[in-house]
Amino acid sequence: MTFDGKIVVVTGAARGIGAAAMELFLEKGACAVCLDVAPAQEKDAENGMYVQCDVSKADQVERAFRQVLDRFGRIDVLVNNAAVQTYGTVEETSEEEWDRVLAVNVKGAFLCAKQALPSMTAQRNGVIVNVSSVQALMSEEHVAAYATSKAAMLGLTRSIAVDYAPYNVRSSAVCPGSVDTPLLQWAADQSGDPEAMLDEIRGMHLLNRAADPSEIAHMIAYLASDEASFITGQAFRIDGGLGVKIGGAFRGKQKR
Repeated sequence: MTFDGKIVVVTGAARGIGAAAMELFLEKGACAVCLDVAPAQEKDAENGMYVQCDVSKADQVERAFRQVLDRFGRIDVLVNNAAVQTYGTVEETSEEEWDRVLAVNVKGAFLCAKQALPSMTAQRNGVIVNVSSVQALMSEEHVAAYATSKAAMLGLTRSIAVDYAPYNVRSSAVCPGSVDTPLLQWAADQSGDPEAMLDEIRGMHLLNRAADPSEIAHMIAYLASDEASFITGQAFRIDGGLGVKIGGAFRGKQKR
């Protein structure tokens, strides 16, 4: 699996799954671009680029992709990974919280795809991988906005696959279970007993652990690669067996 010379854009790539994906794409020969709301920590390398960008803002997304196209001339792969989380039932979730989660998780993916697709259709080749969640397929308590946003990403994935297949543009989604990222630790911290919560989260997976971000990154890279050239419009659960066993659904607060 190689990406020699391919231009790959990863959103939310400053940490967690996005950072692991960036590292893997670079290792496999890609020119990888990190889009993240956090300020850049390092200077751009010859085969890498960092653009500060809030993906929920159309003007920032347009400006970021213009920078990418000005430097590299095209986009071959887009990984929509940027996401935020909040907790609450429908009644507990404020309108502002709801709008923010949907704006980053869904609108952000839409805006980035909107900017990447013209390059992909022009060259009649491209791949979009959306990072959804097992919570698109099942849910824990008190995650109304987050679960809704991740389910919506699957609809977006299918729509892109249908609309852009004539241009040889593929679209797939990954649905991770719990992943050992700063956001998982943040979620555990909300419980009041982080270590007990982390133990519970790990125990809900048949493999009795959370995933390492690199494991999700390898699935993303596979779906973006030529080896997956006959895959489009599908969602792939990578959850350590979380959704297999009866009674293995989410209990308590957690986050991919």
